[in-house]
Amino acid sequence: MLKPSTTSIISHLCVNYLSPPLSNMSAQDWNIHDPDLSSLGLEQCQELREHLLQRFGNETDALVIVSPMRRTIQTALLSLDWLIKKGVHIQADARWQGSSIANLKAEFPSVDFSTVDSVYPDKTSLSGAEYAFTKEAILRRARAGIRSIHERKEKLIFVVSHSGFLRLGVTGHWFFNGDYRMFELDKDERIDQPPKLRQLESTLRGGLGKSWTDPVVIGSGLPAPEIYPEDKTGS
Repeated sequence: MLKPSTTSIISHLCVNYLSPPLSNMSAQDWNIHDPDLSSLGLEQCQELREHLLQRFGNETDALVIVSPMRRTIQTALLSLDWLIKKGVHIQADARWQGSSIANLKAEFPSVDFSTVDSVYPDKTSLSGAEYAFTKEAILRRARAGIRSIHERKEKLIFVVSHSGFLRLGVTGHWFFNGDYRMFELDKDERIDQPPKLRQLESTLRGGLGKSWTDPVVIGSGLPAPEIYPEDKTGS
């Protein structure tokens, strides 16, 4: 049975890993955990905004889900501002990746952080195992995210997240920075299986036509689960 709503999944844009005034265009500071969008990212955001406005400008029965991280929130607020101004809700969800929300709450008051798991961003303890950087945890979180949007009642759902997670955990497709793909969700009749994402033909190259068409095996190359000390006893 086909769910009538459509999900538009967006990869965040180019981020500012440069640290002026000491850096140059060939150097990146990977110690910046949660950087802002770069000047190129802001330009890409304007292009994405114009395209989304033209395609979805009449929609109001919608929801925006964003991973709680500065660059994804900036991408959502800048490219979907016209939709948010209509009263469409924007909600942070750690299942789509993210970082600590303590500072983000003050910086982005228009975003609803109330449903973000209080355990997040802990990824190393047993209580934070759901968010661990392992194949098992990433795929489990992706399935939970897909189920959550399938349960929504809105006609159109925008998900703004990170290209690596979207490619290897969720869709099996490449995302150019700031590009998007559209999917409809088909219910899987098998027990305990998440709905299947069925991509619309119009975004096979990405909504902006910038993304590779070659499919990717979901889960390929993701790290194996960690073994916690409690698991090494054999008990």
